[in-house]
Amino acid sequence: MSSSSSRTVSSPSEVTTGLALMFLSVMVSPLIDIFSKLAVVTIPSAEVTAARFAIQALCMLPIVLWRRSFTDFSWSQSLFHAIRGAIITVSMISFVTTLKYMAVADAIAIFFVEPIIVTIFGGIFLKETIGWRRYTACGVGFFGAMLIIQPSFEEVGYVALLPVLSALCIAIFVLMTRVLSHREDPWAMQFQMGIWGLLFCAILLYFGEGTGSDLLDPVMPQGNVWFYLAGVGATAAIAGIFGVYAYRAAPASTLAPLQYFEIVSATIFAWLVFGDFPNAVKWLGIMIIMASGFYILWRERRFASRPVSDTSEATLAP
Repeated sequence: MSSSSSRTVSSPSEVTTGLALMFLSVMVSPLIDIFSKLAVVTIPSAEVTAARFAIQALCMLPIVLWRRSFTDFSWSQSLFHAIRGAIITVSMISFVTTLKYMAVADAIAIFFVEPIIVTIFGGIFLKETIGWRRYTACGVGFFGAMLIIQPSFEEVGYVALLPVLSALCIAIFVLMTRVLSHREDPWAMQFQMGIWGLLFCAILLYFGEGTGSDLLDPVMPQGNVWFYLAGVGATAAIAGIFGVYAYRAAPASTLAPLQYFEIVSATIFAWLVFGDFPNAVKWLGIMIIMASGFYILWRERRFASRPVSDTSEATLAP
């Protein structure tokens, strides 16, 4: 790890582009969870995750070949890509396991401590300026998350905490993506993530075979499950590439609050497919989380209009 004294400051047009791409990403992302919940009924979490990575890599491969993105692979950064792969694997298995026992909207709402963590980590590790008002908003948003976690914990026990683990992993993954995306091709990054994630899942499934574990013991998919798995991978590929380009254009702390829109689309999709709808207490928590996120976004946009004096940013290097 080392640091650089130079930073490419995002222009207003780049920030706008990043926001638009992130909005598209969070509109597509809930479909990953819808397909995952349908699939995890009959196959283990690690197998759903493995299928996601395999199909995602296959979707990326033709584009990577066409763009000759292999020439942009930074083999010196392989360790960090492997770490990204391991982190995303833990996050995805944790969240898919949650979906087996919890409503999609509830799980995603709890997961949305992730933008709060990204905002805080962005200030700590990427030296993005975060004022006390945004830190306060993060605290308010966390309180909103607690309003959702508490009744969910009573219903399903410690499973309700798995989205928090998933959120922590994704926050780390996002910050690594933010740094690496400035010097690597986004398509190549998505392809490498899929390959590394598939490798880690394959190892877990190999050792889990015959254990009877709902998480790790592989089974042969039947009927519609093949379609569900394809849906998981395809929507993950689409949302992922939108996300990479978004983080290439704008700071992580700018984009993080926009992810709260995913709660809205997730609630709509979950209601249409499963008939699940949050109760009054959970809606209160969701509204608090979204309000804190929008405030953070407003503060970030206001700050972005001021002259930039801090040009330091941490970078990853061997």
